[in-house]
Amino acid sequence: MTVRITFAPLEGITGYIYRNTYQEYYGGIDRYYSPFLVTRDRGIMKKKELRDILPENNLNIDLVPQLLTNKTENFLQAAAQLKLGYREINLNLGCPSGTVVSKGRGAGFLDQPEKLQSFLEEIFQKADYAISIKTRIGMYEPEEFHRLLAIYNEYPIRELIIHPRTRQEFYKEKIHPEIFKYAYEHSKNPITFNGEIRSLQAVTALEKEYPAMKNIMIGRGLIAKPGFIMQAADGSLTENRTRSKKRLKEFLDCLLEEYRKVMSADIHALFKMKEIWIYMAPYFTNYEKYLKKIKKTDKLMEYRASV
Repeated sequence: MTVRITFAPLEGITGYIYRNTYQEYYGGIDRYYSPFLVTRDRGIMKKKELRDILPENNLNIDLVPQLLTNKTENFLQAAAQLKLGYREINLNLGCPSGTVVSKGRGAGFLDQPEKLQSFLEEIFQKADYAISIKTRIGMYEPEEFHRLLAIYNEYPIRELIIHPRTRQEFYKEKIHPEIFKYAYEHSKNPITFNGEIRSLQAVTALEKEYPAMKNIMIGRGLIAKPGFIMQAADGSLTENRTRSKKRLKEFLDCLLEEYRKVMSADIHALFKMKEIWIYMAPYFTNYEKYLKKIKKTDKLMEYRASV
């Protein structure tokens, strides 16, 4: 079976406007994951977060909502709110942000394996929906993953998405393929690779090394190079050389206009576009001066001229 591509969540970028626009202009994504929804004592309280996962805002895509919490009751209350047609909820155990980790959430939860196990025990007992997990391999050392995987193996996880770095490594250090290989050989649940995938060659190498793996998750690579891979008629993946700069510009223009429709001022829409350009710009030649102009401008006409 040909591997399927899923779109990783990136806070502040891959909200419903980005997802829908990407799907319209590029497609080829089997499943999208929402940026994490922060749970509180009464579930998900921010209207902005709830709006992002409303079915009417995600009509033509397969979306899995992602929750960020370390409290069982908060997870269960938030999950109850998500009974909007969703059959799966993803638990974030990977976010390395200092503000998240300091509260023992995201990758910070990995530093409390006993508490994590108790948490998983209760939510799997009470859940009447599928649960997937997106995880890093530990807090400080890659070897922490051996114990974590033993815990994960005790539960019927729909999909274990592994970013093979520790929290301390953020996104800067090299990934640990040996740890992912260990997971591939010892996980009782389906696993998915996530991390540093920026070319078709990287995808095909993973397919070859892990033939039983059904999904590969890509995030920053797809933001940097939208549509860099495409699905052929036979289901195989090919390098996308037909998607021109014209299409890319149409995609970015549409994205900007969609942000302008829902934001109170153009400056806020431009801020969204600047975040995206930080990922995209290095793949253009002689991009430095243009990126500098884009990052500095607060005027729509200047932004468009630079683009």
